[in-house]
Amino acid sequence: MSAEAPQAYDDLLEAYRRVSNVESAVGVLSWDQQVTMPDGGAPARSRQLSTLSGLKHELLTDDGIADALETLDRSELNDEQRAVVREIRREHERAAAVPQALIEQISAKSSEALEVWESAKADADFSQFAPVLEELVELRREYAAAIDPDRDPYAVLFEDYEPYLGLETAEQVLERLRDELVPLIEAVGDSDVTQPDPFADGTYSEQAQEDLSREILTRIGYDWDRGRLDTSSHPFTSGNQFDCRVTTRFLEDDPLSALTATVHEFGHAFYNLGLPQEEYGTPLGSSRNLSVHESQSRLWENHVGRSRPFWESVADDVREAFEGVEDIDGETFYRAANRVYDDNLIRVDADELTYHMHIVVRFEIERDLINGDLDVEDVPEVWNDKYEQYLGLRPENDAEGALQDIHWSHGNFGYFPTYTLGSVMAAQLYAAAEDDLGDLDGSIRAGEFEDLQTWLRENVHHHGARYTTDDLVEVATGESYTADYFLEYVTEKYGDLYEL
Repeated sequence: MSAEAPQAYDDLLEAYRRVSNVESAVGVLSWDQQVTMPDGGAPARSRQLSTLSGLKHELLTDDGIADALETLDRSELNDEQRAVVREIRREHERAAAVPQALIEQISAKSSEALEVWESAKADADFSQFAPVLEELVELRREYAAAIDPDRDPYAVLFEDYEPYLGLETAEQVLERLRDELVPLIEAVGDSDVTQPDPFADGTYSEQAQEDLSREILTRIGYDWDRGRLDTSSHPFTSGNQFDCRVTTRFLEDDPLSALTATVHEFGHAFYNLGLPQEEYGTPLGSSRNLSVHESQSRLWENHVGRSRPFWESVADDVREAFEGVEDIDGETFYRAANRVYDDNLIRVDADELTYHMHIVVRFEIERDLINGDLDVEDVPEVWNDKYEQYLGLRPENDAEGALQDIHWSHGNFGYFPTYTLGSVMAAQLYAAAEDDLGDLDGSIRAGEFEDLQTWLRENVHHHGARYTTDDLVEVATGESYTADYFLEYVTEKYGDLYEL
């Protein structure tokens, strides 16, 4: 290594840690806006977030970072240092291409849009949200054009969330799942097997649901010294390896919704809390990207939280928490948690099979919005038509339809495919963990999650963003990224449940 490389590398890390600290502050303010901020606080919060977004952009595009990167081009670096330089360079170059004024404008408009979306959803009135959504679409088009005016703008936006697998891979995975899951869903629908619904006739207090959610979080290993559970209109996770918070929501007639959402968000938080603490503020202490993040949440939600041994493990807790289910056994809870709904319009409450059709709808709509092939005012009708086409359902109102998700109010176009990419990755990772650890079902049935936690820490979390997505999958599983494991998993699981 040359004599100047260590100093240039240290300078780069020092500058980038300031960027990361501002980003963390934005996360706390955004969490507060959705969880505890009074309704009247929106105008000030919009300005605060806009200023911090501008400051982050200013720090990321600073000449000091540019100079350090240029110096390190001529330096010998080890593998970890090269990975850090690769990640910071990518962020720096994308940020440098976008005017700071546009970054601040997007942040301010997104903060404003959140309040508008919440009101529009409450009123089930898309027309309230349409004007601000149209502005966000246009702003994101400008953002994509600033980065690369000659490329598909949606592909550019997608790379904010998944920079390495590529939009082509996402399209291939979504098309394969659409082609192979639809016949499976139809076969389930034609089956004579009906799964139980032990919660159908009851109502369940928010407090009882929250108490159970806290018990389950404790059981599966949430670190309360570095986290907290709150409620929000849309469940989410926010934080880092020192402070990572989850939210959920409670439906009085469907306690399974809160449980699955809570376990899903635990997966995100467990990933963040497992990142190396000594690397905080650097790419080695950052999550890889949203596809990997979603692999962690979907692994815990589905491969653990919807598994037969998990429900056998927590059956006593569920029986104690809710009246009316005192005589229900773990097998019945398991089957109830894995019912394939033929009438579920809501993505976050969807079963594992139909869930991906929800993603396909959103992907196709937001891609057409960004590419100029769909007008904002036409979104509700197109949304409803696609739900009818892919799921055989038609939303009765906008709250059940195009207003159900928070993502577009944040301007997060390109995010949705990562849910499916992550689900596919989760199955591959879980299969590798089973191969390495042996009887995972037995451990989960006994309420012991340490072996799985340690495997994920060692094979995914502690790498931070050292590897690209496909390289991380290969390092963790010994194979390239593939949808084979996911399709094998759901075919076997639902074939058993519905006697196919």
